[in-house]
Amino acid sequence: MIQDIVLYPDKRLETPCSAVEEFNTEDLHRLIDDMFETMYANGGLGLAAPQIGVMKRVTVIDISSGKDPSKKIILINPTITDMKGTQRGEEGCLCFPGFMEQVTRSMTVSVAATNSAGATYQMQGEGILARALQHEIDHLNGILFIRRMSSLKRELIRHKIRKMLRTGDWKAGGRSA
Repeated sequence: MIQDIVLYPDKRLETPCSAVEEFNTEDLHRLIDDMFETMYANGGLGLAAPQIGVMKRVTVIDISSGKDPSKKIILINPTITDMKGTQRGEEGCLCFPGFMEQVTRSMTVSVAATNSAGATYQMQGEGILARALQHEIDHLNGILFIRRMSSLKRELIRHKIRKMLRTGDWKAGGRSA
């Protein structure tokens, strides 16, 4: 089921998430299915659980945008274990619709995570996948992509959002997908 996306400045987006402790449950599988469906409906490459108001360390990524089912990634309780190199590129976020900015990230990352059945695994991402992994794991740690920008860019975005909130053009706390 497509869920509402939580929009900035909702405080849940800057709150670290709790670890998932029960695996292979109906609720966890439903959450993952809902997250993929919501991500695809909103044109995202990744989605973290707090972006739909669920404060658990779960994220989904598909850099093929649903075109290649083998590219679907589910990360539960992920941690970045290694980072190498740098890349700078345009990045957006479903919690900041309409905003795209240059963000510097590591070029390659290694991640340790758990799958929905509770088995731990390691993976590595490079380029756009590394960017998506870092962005979504940041969400689970309560870090938004605007914190990865210059203070000037960050304040400009916050100012525009405050203005849209005053005029009713920004629906804080969530919007329908």
